[in-house]
Amino acid sequence: MPVFAIAFRRQQYDTYILTDQTAQSRLEVVPDRGGIITSWQVQGRELLYMDTARFADPSLSVRGGIPILFPICGNLPDNTYTHDGQSYTLKQHGFARDLPWDVLDRVTHDKVSLTLGLSSSDQTRAVYPFNFQLEFTYTLKGQTLSLQQRYINHSSEAMPFSIGFHPYFLVLDKPQLQFEIPSTEALDQPSQAVQPFLNVFDFDRAEIDWAFPQLNSQVASVSDLSRHTHITLNYSPQFSALVFWTLKGKDFYCLEPWSALRNALNTGDRLFYLDPGATLDTEVNLTVDFT
Repeated sequence: MPVFAIAFRRQQYDTYILTDQTAQSRLEVVPDRGGIITSWQVQGRELLYMDTARFADPSLSVRGGIPILFPICGNLPDNTYTHDGQSYTLKQHGFARDLPWDVLDRVTHDKVSLTLGLSSSDQTRAVYPFNFQLEFTYTLKGQTLSLQQRYINHSSEAMPFSIGFHPYFLVLDKPQLQFEIPSTEALDQPSQAVQPFLNVFDFDRAEIDWAFPQLNSQVASVSDLSRHTHITLNYSPQFSALVFWTLKGKDFYCLEPWSALRNALNTGDRLFYLDPGATLDTEVNLTVDFT
């Protein structure tokens, strides 16, 4: 049996299954459902949460896996922004997580990776008037999942956007989580209240939706004492913020690298402006260790 392999499973959504036999790691990717990673297993242990009922309904946003955020993170007031005096409607987290992606490349020599692409279309230009190309490469390297991203502006003007990922990590006992988030203050996103942060969350709350806009490191980690896992996130400097989100009674927590906070397309705060013909390369790495 080859050490590195990519299998294909045809079902409601075609699924690509990447495996690294030596590390006993496995990744499932669904290009047609927003280029999403739906499963990441190491040594037979699932690390991601997935709401399979929502996933099966194309009218609902996916709750689980690792959705892609582009060209915005979070939502806009009234889902609206203005460019060159014209108003556009863009729903929460943008459209990349909803559209079908193309498979551009597969590698099974010395590593296993899958490259997906998304390009602008009449559908995207109706809500975001720019010509772009995205190329994302998902790679398994031992106990690390690498998410490499390339953003290309094919427009004749600078292209404004934000980027992020929305990973849903599986958790069965939230009080057993221990955090190392590189920030001393948190922004409660619904109330916009800023408070000191001591790496502790109150999981009795119905919802926690906190942003960390002032990071002092490009590394964050979470230990799950009940599952004996330690997950480390490393992210490029372009990711200037982290967001933590969870709902009471749900077996997930999200620790999300964002390049900018919500409404950046209107405020301009930390918004990327990619020059015509220019390329932006970024990377997020997730590593699991067993304790």
